[in-house]
Amino acid sequence: MAKHHIELVVNDRAHSKTVDSALNLVDFLRNELGLKGTHIGCEHGVCGACTVLVDGQTVRGCLMLAAQAQGTHVQTIESLANPDGSLSEIQIKMKEHHGLQCGFCTPGVVMTIKELMNESKGRSLSEDQVRTALSGNLCRCTGYQGMVDAAMDLINHGAEI
Repeated sequence: MAKHHIELVVNDRAHSKTVDSALNLVDFLRNELGLKGTHIGCEHGVCGACTVLVDGQTVRGCLMLAAQAQGTHVQTIESLANPDGSLSEIQIKMKEHHGLQCGFCTPGVVMTIKELMNESKGRSLSEDQVRTALSGNLCRCTGYQGMVDAAMDLINHGAEI
């Protein structure tokens, strides 16, 4: 199998690795870097559990090859915790609004909300807009209302993460 040398920044830390050409990004993050917060779900890009940010945009980690991440900045759920290990504002709001239950989809949902917050800077969003943004994340537990409420609270009240 062909190998590729990649250099990328993950959660503000530079990495230089040689990877198999068929290794996907989520397996690279979990198995090569030990970042287990990003979950593997359907492995077809449908469920959103493996959502991470690559150069600020959501990406399905199961659909992107690690070699394609060459030269990028990747953010995983681990990047959101405060330096002292406490929860970030987005994680607190998800908890307050009961936006999680089993937690399997939560990392992908949180990263999607982070992208939405970054894109909506300074402007309010409707519930429909938030629901559309979250529609790529499959959750079988919550019914989504708590996630939507958390996102609306964060976005429409100017929270920073």
